[in-house]
Amino acid sequence: MVRSSGLLTGVKDPVALKSIAVTLSINDFVAGVSATLNYENEEKDPLEAFFVFPMDEDSAVYSFEALVDGKKIVAELQDKYQAHKRYEEALSGGFQAYLLEEDKCSRDVFRCNVGNLQPGSKVALTIKYVQELPLEDDGALRYVLPAILNPRYHLSEQSVDSSLDLKTPIFPLEDLPYTLSMVATISSQLGIRTIQSNCPLSSIDYIGENKTSAQVSLAEGHKFDRDVELLIFYRKVHSPSVAVEMGMPEREADSLMGAPSAMVSFYPDIPEVETATKCGEFVFLMDRSGSMKSPMSSQNRSQLRIDAAKETLILLLKSLPMGCYFNIYGFGSTHEAFFPKSVRYTQETMEKAVEKVKLMLADLGGTEILTPLRKVFRKPPIPGHPLQVFVFTDGEVAETFNVIREVKFHSKRHRCFSFGIGEGASTSLIKNIARVSGGTAEFITGNDRMQSKALRSLRRSLQSVVEDISLSWSLPPNLFAHMLSPEQTVIFRGQRLIIYTLLVGQIPQEEATGEVCLKYTLHGKSYEEKVTFSLQPKADDNLTVHRLAAKSMIQSKDFGFRETTLVLKRDVLDISLESGVMSSFTAFVAINKELNEPVHRPLVHREIPRPILLGGSSTRPRTSSDGFPKVLPCSSGPVSQPPRSIRTGYCAAMAQMPDGAPPQPHYSQRMKCVIHTDTRPELPNILRLHTYQQGSMEHTVAQLILLQNANGSWDMNEDLAKVLGVSLEDITAAHPTEVLEPSAWATMLAVIWLHANGKELKCEWGLLERKAVVWLHNNAVRGFTNLMRTANNLLKTSVKSSVFTFKD
Repeated sequence: MVRSSGLLTGVKDPVALKSIAVTLSINDFVAGVSATLNYENEEKDPLEAFFVFPMDEDSAVYSFEALVDGKKIVAELQDKYQAHKRYEEALSGGFQAYLLEEDKCSRDVFRCNVGNLQPGSKVALTIKYVQELPLEDDGALRYVLPAILNPRYHLSEQSVDSSLDLKTPIFPLEDLPYTLSMVATISSQLGIRTIQSNCPLSSIDYIGENKTSAQVSLAEGHKFDRDVELLIFYRKVHSPSVAVEMGMPEREADSLMGAPSAMVSFYPDIPEVETATKCGEFVFLMDRSGSMKSPMSSQNRSQLRIDAAKETLILLLKSLPMGCYFNIYGFGSTHEAFFPKSVRYTQETMEKAVEKVKLMLADLGGTEILTPLRKVFRKPPIPGHPLQVFVFTDGEVAETFNVIREVKFHSKRHRCFSFGIGEGASTSLIKNIARVSGGTAEFITGNDRMQSKALRSLRRSLQSVVEDISLSWSLPPNLFAHMLSPEQTVIFRGQRLIIYTLLVGQIPQEEATGEVCLKYTLHGKSYEEKVTFSLQPKADDNLTVHRLAAKSMIQSKDFGFRETTLVLKRDVLDISLESGVMSSFTAFVAINKELNEPVHRPLVHREIPRPILLGGSSTRPRTSSDGFPKVLPCSSGPVSQPPRSIRTGYCAAMAQMPDGAPPQPHYSQRMKCVIHTDTRPELPNILRLHTYQQGSMEHTVAQLILLQNANGSWDMNEDLAKVLGVSLEDITAAHPTEVLEPSAWATMLAVIWLHANGKELKCEWGLLERKAVVWLHNNAVRGFTNLMRTANNLLKTSVKSSVFTFKD
């Protein structure tokens, strides 16, 4: 059931929020952010303003302060109940008050309250936080400043007091009354190779001969049509490191914030082990809610999310190993499974699944993921085939903690690999269902290809299990390492590993070093990696390492306001209050006691509007004659009617039926309203499945992939000849019939063509290409060197025979 989608309103009330100014400081792999919200009351009455906004799940918020008439008021972090009580008492007493808190349903949504803002007065609220920056496969560090907060869907049987239930006005992008600016400083001794962004930037100013620092700012006029993303490429990024930070001198020497804290970064060089047979049960959960009809990004001709999802599913199906089991679920307000239970992967079941994928539509209403997840987990396990769950969603679900708890409860028997699709996907949902189950999370925005990120996760799910993971320390006498990070149980090849620890005891006065060693076992063979570091802690006014350590501890224990056990809640409260890092159970509150204006009548309430992405377009939606946008149901059947309290504005157009006809019955748990700006094209056949331009490399590779059999081979036929760009007669004439079956010859040609023409997409076809090579070896194909000359001459390529090398 959709709530909190807000009101699309034409009312021109002054908006108290005037601008958002962000100062970003990136040092190596950590970002420090200061965001200032500037308010001004242009009305004649005192206001209470509410602003709901997104923030990355990994953000450790540690400071909230107000600047009023040149005076700084620093907020206190308190138990959330006490903070709310103080805030309400302050307003009742005529004081100005400010409140900052996480949403009860999701850790990536925040609400800022400005209470008793007097007519003509101005206030600047500054929020500070730190966060780790994720590392992409290409070596880029990614920073995202969330600007999009999509509607979230409540489970129909739940009723939760959420900030997302505010009737927040939603403005077309060009009418948004406040602005966003951002200035970023990047520094690292590793050297900066380049900086990229999905948004227009001012010129990049590099400092130092080795480009060890740079400054860049967001160009004026950001339209809130996308999250702001920076990609930073250092010259050397895969080196292990240890950062030791000084604690607070006034705190106990062995306390969380008093002792020195260390942040250890490892990049385990796990060997790539290739095996001919794999096992596993692979279950793919694909979002089919109405919002999946939206484009992948706001750019022109951007692929629709549902089309990218269909192509990705076909690619995954073609890449699965023979002998495994699989199933596909589509979910929205309801859910549909391809098969009653997971089936063995064969040519027949693969073909059935591909045909069903071609017919998939974004027609299942809202985004309720919990029910299909429970159905998957309650199926009996298949002996010898560990469960691997892949979740693809735009993340527009409110009760994220319910979903996270369900995934964690079953984490002993499965791993979850999650994918956030499009702008505004919930980082809280996507990151946590992967974190608690030992999987990985990916976000797909802008020009990102869903296919390549999905295949990266599939490769990880097929990796051999790394066992006996341990961390050992070599430190001077009377100094001990106290681990703060949760026990590490999973390591993936090519993934960064971050560990936090306290150094308790006596730090040597003179220059001294310590050593930390990571050990693990793979296929019975032991591996270890070491890094030596200085034990002289560095001072940092922001206590970045300490607060990131506290955030990691909070994330391992905090499962929401209602879902966390009493014992864990006490732990979270203690960690949060000691470190100053916000949690589900704490909130920042500040009181301006110099202002004491008696409140003679209720404060005027104003919800700060937020932008809406109308089909990925920044233009105003088409409207009907009454001035309201045309709102179309996502599927047949009665249109959902909003609750009485919000039955105006956003859904008002639906209530006005022609000829005075009464409204239709409503089934709110089944439906979702979607605003369309374009008519979605139908895709009647497989050639229309791909939205790439005819003849493009992506299109041609996709056509070749569609022709592959489940066992990895290709058939020699006219369809394959068209993709390879040669005639079937020429393929047949060149076929060395005395040494190769037709399918073996066809498979050789397909593999050679991929290596010659599809190099840029190798991350997508790599698994299915290996499957083809294995099939050739299993069918006793030998003498590749001699056959290559004939194949290369036919295809006019120059691929070497080494591509057919297989390590058993």
